[in-house]
Amino acid sequence: MGSTIIEKIIARNIGAECVKPGQIVTVNVDRVMIHDIFIPFVADKFEEMGFTKLWDADKVVLIYDHLVPASQLDDARHFRKGNEFAAKYGMKHVHRSDGICHQLMTEAGYVKPGNIVFGTDSHTTTYGCVGAFSSGIGYTEMASILGTGTMWVRVPETIKVHITGKLAANVTSKDIILTLIGDLGADGATYKALEFSGDTVENMTIASRMTMANMAIEAGAKCALFTPDEKTAEYCEMELTEAESSLVGDADAVYCKEIYYKAEDFVPVLACPSQVDNIKPVRALAGTEIDQVFIGSCTNGRLEDLMAAAEILKDKQVAPFVKLIVTPASRKVYREAVENGTMEILAKAGAMITHPGCGLCCGRTGGILTDGERVVATNNRNFLGRMGTSKVEIFLASPKTAAASAVAGKIVEG
Repeated sequence: MGSTIIEKIIARNIGAECVKPGQIVTVNVDRVMIHDIFIPFVADKFEEMGFTKLWDADKVVLIYDHLVPASQLDDARHFRKGNEFAAKYGMKHVHRSDGICHQLMTEAGYVKPGNIVFGTDSHTTTYGCVGAFSSGIGYTEMASILGTGTMWVRVPETIKVHITGKLAANVTSKDIILTLIGDLGADGATYKALEFSGDTVENMTIASRMTMANMAIEAGAKCALFTPDEKTAEYCEMELTEAESSLVGDADAVYCKEIYYKAEDFVPVLACPSQVDNIKPVRALAGTEIDQVFIGSCTNGRLEDLMAAAEILKDKQVAPFVKLIVTPASRKVYREAVENGTMEILAKAGAMITHPGCGLCCGRTGGILTDGERVVATNNRNFLGRMGTSKVEIFLASPKTAAASAVAGKIVEG
């Protein structure tokens, strides 16, 4: 009997010939990520558990991204606690406003194909874009890993998603993952692995795969996985080993569900207030007036996202009374967008460009809205109160749809 990608990763990690869904195993963790929101709680719990040293300081990454620059008085406490903890235990990898944690973990080379990685954020599923098993955990679990280097997991069942064909010019991987979430429902993949395959997926950039892996959690998935290929090798600046290249679902692997899509059937879609699985075609909402557009986040703040928006915004202006906020996912993305002229196009169109970080996605550092306002955003969640008051309407979309809507002042297809 064959194995799925997640089964192969876990089996190799623990030195087993194979593992099966439902099996409880203890894995050896390759890397962990802690962000600024959770570091005080992780630090306190770590010492409460009686640990006196990290299992491996080189495998721990601390990233300040949600709370920078500080917008509330208590934010400074998080930075102070983080700095103290890092200094006390010899942590080597600390990023202070270099970008969003999920962008940096692969961009900076912390995660490689076949790795097992945990982070204190639900969107840690993002690293499946390079073929890693990555998942979000709480601060108690993280404290335990910091002291032991191990973590128990239940081997998840796998849903295989086949996508074949060529996407329309105005359809992106964001439209694909939103459609899938709508079809599965917000709990349709709870504690399951999503495994993506098909020539549409093979032709995607790593950035596009990141968008899909990032939002897998919105269907409840434990992780999302793409087979490592030459694009992965180039992105990770490495040569794939035979084991890494073989991280593909076997033909005789057992899946709890298989879903088939034709790329030509996808259309631009929106996740409508206030559930991520409330999916409707953009054309069904065309003409809905908006107050703001947000392009950024760990879902769609990469260079290809900013360039897609710039292509639409070139020689155009953001509609009167509409605010367009653009937040690059990292300093590297920001720098590249400046160097290739993307930022100039966005600025000339009237965009407000912010420092790299989470920004409006978590409703912290600029751009929050008030009662009755509507925003089209490229991030991953549209829950009540996420970007201001509970009476703000959040529509999730691709960068193309977001940019086109910013120019029109209303929801339109990109």
